Amino acid sequence: MSELRTIARHAGTVLVGQLAVMAFGVADTVIAGRYSPHALAVLSLASSIYISIYVALNGMLQALLPVWAELHGGNRRAEIGRSVRQALYISGIAAALGITGLWFPDPWLSWTQVPTELWPDVRAYLRVLAVALVPSLLFRMYGTLNQSLGYPRLVTWLQAGALFVKIPLSVLLTFGVGDVPGLGVVGCAWATLAVNSLMMLTGLWLLRTQDIYHPYQLWRMLEKPQWPVLRHFLRLGVPAGLSIMVEVTSFTLMALFIARLGSVASASHQIAASLASVLYMVPLALGIASSARTGYWLGAGDPQRARQAAGLGISLAIGAAVLCAAALLLGREAIAHAFTNDPVVAQTAMVWLAWVAVYHLADAVQAVCAFLLRCYRITIVPLLIYTAFLWGFGLYGGYLWAYDESALGGWLEWTGRPAVDTFWISSSLALATVSVLFAALVWRVSRPGAVQHTQARG
Repeated sequence: MSELRTIARHAGTVLVGQLAVMAFGVADTVIAGRYSPHALAVLSLASSIYISIYVALNGMLQALLPVWAELHGGNRRAEIGRSVRQALYISGIAAALGITGLWFPDPWLSWTQVPTELWPDVRAYLRVLAVALVPSLLFRMYGTLNQSLGYPRLVTWLQAGALFVKIPLSVLLTFGVGDVPGLGVVGCAWATLAVNSLMMLTGLWLLRTQDIYHPYQLWRMLEKPQWPVLRHFLRLGVPAGLSIMVEVTSFTLMALFIARLGSVASASHQIAASLASVLYMVPLALGIASSARTGYWLGAGDPQRARQAAGLGISLAIGAAVLCAAALLLGREAIAHAFTNDPVVAQTAMVWLAWVAVYHLADAVQAVCAFLLRCYRITIVPLLIYTAFLWGFGLYGGYLWAYDESALGGWLEWTGRPAVDTFWISSSLALATVSVLFAALVWRVSRPGAVQHTQARG
């Protein structure tokens, strides 16, 4: 099978599963929008905080994909089992940090000046998700292991099957049934907890019973913490997790700043943000698939084929981004009305969806390149680039443009009073710059001579 077909099939399988997971959030957005504009605003804020914390912790575990892919490429099966068991310590630390952040969200709400009338519902929603974080992280470990070994189908089946549980359960718990009252938007959080637990337990059962996992000796006694191994994981995982946190918070914190503009702005932005998140699943899948193959060939001692896999991943991301952006532009009116029955919110969302298309074009290349750079153990430089451009130029620049009339002087006055679109414009420009820099880095470090130097340092 050609490298292109291998990456495309792997990415396609991952994409189906990721879209199923994203459908959880999209379904919750539709359900909350049908319940009330207040519920949709609460969901927007709570989801932004949850995602900001979760993705950083998820990134620590996802960064282990190239480690396990290299061991797989080198046919070092027993070492994979030991590595996975050591990663459980990292998962435990991540869960403790995440639960603390989600259980006490008030600093986030105060810092971003979210209206106080939203605080109680946001707090209640996040405390349910704090409990759901543990099974979610454990299932992420299961997914990362499967993706590194080239077995994404089992993960996809679980994610797709869980969707058929999540949607009806969210509707039931939110609206209630018969004489039993619903829980409002917090019902969506309880449904998430139930589904995450179901996926985790099923994944553990598969690890225990399926023959494909037996060569990796996963179920041996848990060893004591091996500090050299854990330090290596943290050197990869912490910068990778922080990079993903900066990337995603530069996007999710927009919702908290936009909340000052009122419920209509917040609700319409949530619709646009949901579509941007769905589109992001395409380059995410390609990043996972191409990094798995790149890591495999690096472990097999073939840097040239690793470079080829990286180039194919980037090329596929560019082509897919063009198609997705075009489809969104053509269908944005129907999409906006499908999310809400409020005509004002729908009309406003149509404007933001046009910007989402531009945003996605800038987002796709950097998303794949970020995964590829981890294969070459490049993690600090991407973190610095993300911080400077996504937080500095994209988020802070959009904030100044929206709320500080004196920040940009006469040009700000000439453009009129900016609103939600200022954040989308500044973020799109920032992402485009990051994409260029990341692509140049991948081209440089993937050269065979550069790979040998990097491996020698590692």
